[in-house]
Amino acid sequence: MEPYLRVGVIASTHGLKGEVKVFPTTDDPERFRKLKQVILDTKREQKPLTITQVRYFKNQVILKFKEFQDINEIEKYRGCDLLVSREDAVPLKENENFIVDLIGMQVETEEGEALGMLTDVLQTGANDVYVVETKEGKELLLPAIPACILQVDVEAKLMRVHLLEGLLDL
Repeated sequence: MEPYLRVGVIASTHGLKGEVKVFPTTDDPERFRKLKQVILDTKREQKPLTITQVRYFKNQVILKFKEFQDINEIEKYRGCDLLVSREDAVPLKENENFIVDLIGMQVETEEGEALGMLTDVLQTGANDVYVVETKEGKELLLPAIPACILQVDVEAKLMRVHLLEGLLDL
């Protein structure tokens, strides 16, 4: 299980005083107002950053960090992920999971027959759709609804599903 969850990606700088525009990768961009700290993932190291200001512009969040005072200090981090620890994550409701915990999960039928591996989650609005790559290399799309998804065991990385009529025919 990943110790950190991505909440955003630095898209660009904003102004000259070290602010950045962040593309939120969380379901609730308003959560940035409550965050005091994030972790900057540079791919070589992880740096804790203290958030001092949060503003919103269109579909992005503008953040100011205590650690950066000008554009030249922050510019090199464009495209880097902003992470939070699981302790700082938004609490999950019953039967909710973080997408990062679902990716790579083995998927099997209610009879125990292996179907493949969950490779992606499509967020469609009505309900999520799980993309499963079968043993044969085909894609199987499963609606994330209780009639189809019977059990999700994050610890065991296993999902048990009921194949609705016609799903294998597509």
